[in-house]
Amino acid sequence: MTLSPTANGDRQDSSQTDVLLRLEEVAKIYGEGETEVKALANVSLAIKRGSYCAIMGASGSGKSTMMNIIGCLDRPSLGHYFLDGEDVSGLSADQLAKIRNRKIGFVFQQFYLLPQMTALENVMLPMIYAGIPPEMRKEKAIAALVRVGLSQRLHNRPNQLSGGQQQRVAIARAIVNEPLLLLADEPTGALDSHTTEEVLAIFEQLHSSGITIVVVTHEADVASHSERIISFQDGKIVRDHVIKS
Repeated sequence: MTLSPTANGDRQDSSQTDVLLRLEEVAKIYGEGETEVKALANVSLAIKRGSYCAIMGASGSGKSTMMNIIGCLDRPSLGHYFLDGEDVSGLSADQLAKIRNRKIGFVFQQFYLLPQMTALENVMLPMIYAGIPPEMRKEKAIAALVRVGLSQRLHNRPNQLSGGQQQRVAIARAIVNEPLLLLADEPTGALDSHTTEEVLAIFEQLHSSGITIVVVTHEADVASHSERIISFQDGKIVRDHVIKS
């Protein structure tokens, strides 16, 4: 990757328009002195727009810390993280929250749906924080639920849905604000094998539409659906290989 200085002194990728996120010598350190733990050790990484990547590693490998930094849920101790061309490494918590709302959709192992709300209401919720006018929220939420195959479940509450259907609602909620990045943390960990395949098929459809997807997983079968697998161990990238082009 070729980096060149800009007018303000920052380094930027010469093909930056193709790169959605880039980490330069990123470290995450917890504690100090004898209790210091380096969860990430000088990691450099670039992920292109429209790509589908999997981040793999055992517990304690650094993959969850990487997910938190990529998702603007945490900040690096050292180094720089560029998202959509902006260095977000030193932004405040409020600034990071705004970026998450505008640019990143999250899907987690536990669906985190509000039990008192219907599927439609759960999907509408992020649009309130994004400042989308009320008259547009319902239309966009319905479109997102149709996109994940839940047109017949708009008014069901989570306890009236299967695990796979709840995860579909969570995916619809993640994409309703049209994020640049869909970040999924063990998204199939609570699902059976058949439902896992259904959810991964939705990811592939979303990827085909141009959404950048990063899946954090310890399951090789889940990672095999991606185009690129980035493996972590002891806070470092130990393997980075393209499996599909």
